[in-house]
Amino acid sequence: MTSPFAFLSFRRRRSPLSGAYFVPGDLSSAALFHALAALSADVARHSSLSQCRNARSLVRRIRILAVLFEFLEESFASSPSSPLPPWFPASAALCFRELYIFVYRTKLLLDYCSQSSRLWLLLRNPQISGNFHDLTQELATVLDVLPLDDLRLAADVREQIELLRRECRRSKLFVDPDDEELCRKIFFFLGQFETGEAPDPAELRDTFVHRLGIRDVRACRTEIEFLEGQISNQEEDMDLPLVSGVIALTRYCRFLLFGFQEMDAKKPFSDQGKTSRKRLLSQGSGSFSLTIPKDFCCPISLDLMKDPVVVSTGQTYDRASITQWMEEGHRTCPNSGLTLTNSRLVPNRALASLISQWCASYGIPYGTPEGAGIPAESTAAACASRAAIEANRATSRILVQQLSAGSQESKTVAACELRLLAKTGKENRSFIAEAGAIPALCRLLRSSNPVAQENAVTAILNISIHDGNKSRIMDEEGCLKLIVYVLRHGLTNEARENAAATLFSLSAVHDFKKMIVDEQGVVPALANLLMQGSSRGKKDAVMALFNLSTHPQSWSRMLDMGAVSALVGALRDECVAEEAAGALALLMRHPILAQTVGSEDTAITNLVGLMRRGTPKGKENAVAALQEMCRRSGLPVTQKVARMQVLGGLIQTILLTGTKRARRKAALLARMCQRCEGPIATTLGNEWAMNHALARTNSLRDSSFRSGDVSVSVSMARQVPVL
Repeated sequence: MTSPFAFLSFRRRRSPLSGAYFVPGDLSSAALFHALAALSADVARHSSLSQCRNARSLVRRIRILAVLFEFLEESFASSPSSPLPPWFPASAALCFRELYIFVYRTKLLLDYCSQSSRLWLLLRNPQISGNFHDLTQELATVLDVLPLDDLRLAADVREQIELLRRECRRSKLFVDPDDEELCRKIFFFLGQFETGEAPDPAELRDTFVHRLGIRDVRACRTEIEFLEGQISNQEEDMDLPLVSGVIALTRYCRFLLFGFQEMDAKKPFSDQGKTSRKRLLSQGSGSFSLTIPKDFCCPISLDLMKDPVVVSTGQTYDRASITQWMEEGHRTCPNSGLTLTNSRLVPNRALASLISQWCASYGIPYGTPEGAGIPAESTAAACASRAAIEANRATSRILVQQLSAGSQESKTVAACELRLLAKTGKENRSFIAEAGAIPALCRLLRSSNPVAQENAVTAILNISIHDGNKSRIMDEEGCLKLIVYVLRHGLTNEARENAAATLFSLSAVHDFKKMIVDEQGVVPALANLLMQGSSRGKKDAVMALFNLSTHPQSWSRMLDMGAVSALVGALRDECVAEEAAGALALLMRHPILAQTVGSEDTAITNLVGLMRRGTPKGKENAVAALQEMCRRSGLPVTQKVARMQVLGGLIQTILLTGTKRARRKAALLARMCQRCEGPIATTLGNEWAMNHALARTNSLRDSSFRSGDVSVSVSMARQVPVL
């Protein structure tokens, strides 16, 4: 029989007694006693290492109830499916249905305790103890109204139930004082980290090993992963800074107390029970990840926007990030590469409202500044704690020291842990770099161990997301050359893909784009990955090429080294077509390149095909690339474009239904093609219809639009994966 409670999954670690409970509909008549006897026997066999006293008391009460259920089951054994006899009171039947719910809730609570981590139960000790007490009170209530006189029980059975009833009435809340003392000890260690003092290793060993029973690496990792899952799922009313601090403390103890022996040191990282790479954006600090919608993240800082503002090109950034960008002397839009016609920042109140609602749903404090230029409270500060930051800082020092002077096995483990530590929080990325991790990780990039190489390049990628670290990486002698080496000769697909993602991250800085393009082998390797890589690898490669294409001196090398041909071919791939068209639109600003690409029918055919079947952004980038191609390459290419049979209808469709920028580019392309003989001239020959469409398009223009602008919109243009 399928349990009615099967929908209550512990994978998401919900509160053990939350949710609705009901008795299965098919448990009618005497079958209810059979189900009660079986369920109570299952619970009676339960053993729990946590909440020992409360768990033992509850299990003992279930065993007493099991005697009652077994007696009644035997009484109706002759016909378990028949209705209850007339003498059996209806009130008693209702009580036994309530007892079924009670026993099942007991099972859920005991399972929750056995499946939860020791530290989690310690932090939730008062609440869990209260759950045990609540169940006892519920049992007392049901037993008070159970009509024992009408059940025709044997004398010994009735005596046991009456004793249980009296015991439940006298029951009081019990919170284990030893657990409370342990909890205070954990708070003491966190307090020491907050003051900059490292806890005594002997005290840590006594608390974690002897009292908590966390005796090895496996136990530490289990505790950390469980607590990170609790934060990620957001299922409990928890103290986020406290939990993040406990995670950081446990990670510190993992290396301080148990060294660098890994459970599966020779096993590839991707096979060690870890999930596949997720494109997560940094949130907060401490030791957890929270998936932030990409539209809520600033394209410059990659963090949750606190005060979103719109610049003259229509792109949205966090006020603090774009202000710093402009104060550094930049006069272009970081995302599109267009010139900023003015420095005015318009608050994006609609997006700020959406971010605020999202933060509220996850319990994250968020406030939009009332005045321009006043930064809101950082989400990182809201979720991190000083203790977590300092504990992670101490852990990073241990890891970097081992990475520099440890055995090869220890270096592999250290690189893996630095990769994980650098996944979240700009503070983590900052002090990992400050501790000297970059040169030590670079030495592993030529390792013959695929696990070490993969984790080293991924750790560098995660470190590079912090803007202050980009220059550290580029200034490190030979680091760029080694990243390119992994891109070309990496021992695993993931290592090569993550090297491409690292170049994408580094190329976000304009001054580094030319250095990356000039590095020998980088452009052909990215082009090869774009043509032959996995979907994820193609995405990493196309985004790196997109960033590099925004530099005015990159086009010749990208043309000579096959990157342009790869981008043209990628227009047929739905996974990367949008980004490839955006890169081509930027590259078409150079007449030689526009003439070269325009001379090939493949490029024009692929761009027109993307205008027909692409996403709104893809269509926008495709028509922008075609318009710029015609503008820069001259009449022969324009005539070739104008002769495309389907182009006229596609332009009319975009003029009426496309994005604002797509309509502008379509209007310019239509004017160019109207001067040429071909199908498009016939399609757009109705002067009234054409003028009507163009007038509608012109009405959408703003003062910053110029016919020569190359406008590109790529939804993922500045988002770096955190691995």
